[in-house]
Amino acid sequence: MAGLLSLFKKKPEEPTCSAVIVSAGLARRMEGIDKVLAPLGELPVLVHTLYAFQDCPAVDEIVVVVREDLLVEVGRLCKEFVFDKVTKVVVGGMERIHSVQAGLREVRPDAALIAIHDGARPLVSQEIIRDAVARAAITGAAAPAIPLTDTIKREDGGLTVETVDRSQLWAVQTPQVFEAGLIRAATQKALDDGEVLTDDCGAVERLGMKVTLTSGSRENLKVTTPLDLILGEAILRARAEGVL
Repeated sequence: MAGLLSLFKKKPEEPTCSAVIVSAGLARRMEGIDKVLAPLGELPVLVHTLYAFQDCPAVDEIVVVVREDLLVEVGRLCKEFVFDKVTKVVVGGMERIHSVQAGLREVRPDAALIAIHDGARPLVSQEIIRDAVARAAITGAAAPAIPLTDTIKREDGGLTVETVDRSQLWAVQTPQVFEAGLIRAATQKALDDGEVLTDDCGAVERLGMKVTLTSGSRENLKVTTPLDLILGEAILRARAEGVL
């Protein structure tokens, strides 16, 4: 058994990785529901998210970024569920990029890689996290993605202009993982330029850096509307029944 468990432990040569879990959004599309504390199965959404990173050997530390009004409650949850990788729970900013920067300031100084993840993506798998971290260690920047399946139209004034070739279009998910110095510099440059980005890959792309895409999953949904909670419940049931 000891030999088997050793396969899942972090190897000494693997780079130190800190995770910044961003949970400071206003949840405008949730019809008054606070999405990160909303129940999903028997646990709040954020607790599912934190369990994924707590249990992942590729992650050494977790910094959680929340709204000021959630600071005490999230701190309590971290203690109640014994998330010992969580080193800090800090207050975010007005926009996502400000919250990301708040988290970047708090990660351990020896972190070689920083993974940035949406707190409202509670069903991320261990494989998705590990693959993104491993690829970022090689290329400097990586993120999971899934191919688009719907037909995509470009419109002007409510009328279709063209059908976009979807063969090269991908929906990017999180965690997005970067070399620590790269994401710090990219985020600061975006802020200095007045860019309010909703995607961390966009910050490093502005510097001319390419991001390697790894395999994402449709299960790795982001809770954005009440419907997503229903879908999340269905995924949890399917996993429990061995269907997924």
